[in-house]
Amino acid sequence: MTHAKDLHFGHPAAKGYLEQPQTMIKFFLIVNKQGQTRLSRYYEYTNLHKRTALEAEVIKHCLSRSKEQCSFIEYKDFKLVYRQYAALFIVVGINETENEMAVYELIHNFVEVLDKYFSRVSELDIMFKLDRVHIILDEMVLNGCIVETNKTRILAPLLVLDKMAES
Repeated sequence: MTHAKDLHFGHPAAKGYLEQPQTMIKFFLIVNKQGQTRLSRYYEYTNLHKRTALEAEVIKHCLSRSKEQCSFIEYKDFKLVYRQYAALFIVVGINETENEMAVYELIHNFVEVLDKYFSRVSELDIMFKLDRVHIILDEMVLNGCIVETNKTRILAPLLVLDKMAES
């Protein structure tokens, strides 16, 4: 049996052992109709130059589609799942084996949580309270995996923070 301490990067058994596991969600974006990114969260390392190019291509693909077209797009080595809410698009990049409908529902649940917290969320809420939006997303998705969908449990840490800020 091969142990981690016995492996080195050149060892054939190290390839599978030391590789980072595939995350189900690769990235999560909120973009407006003008193509401006309002939120981006990556769950796999991507350098800044590649992120910028990826976001530009992904946004172009999603914005160019009509409302009648499917919200799932095969793109390079992953899939895009997106939903439009008023002037905002939420785009999630997922691996090829992930369930698109589950991610489609995750997007909707995320928006419902934002609506509940902000009382009808708008682009300005996202821009000026980006830290709160990140906390909500982090409560729902951890390392590219969905960990929570219950709205009350997702909002609990934010309500504690808000209560502490008041006192």
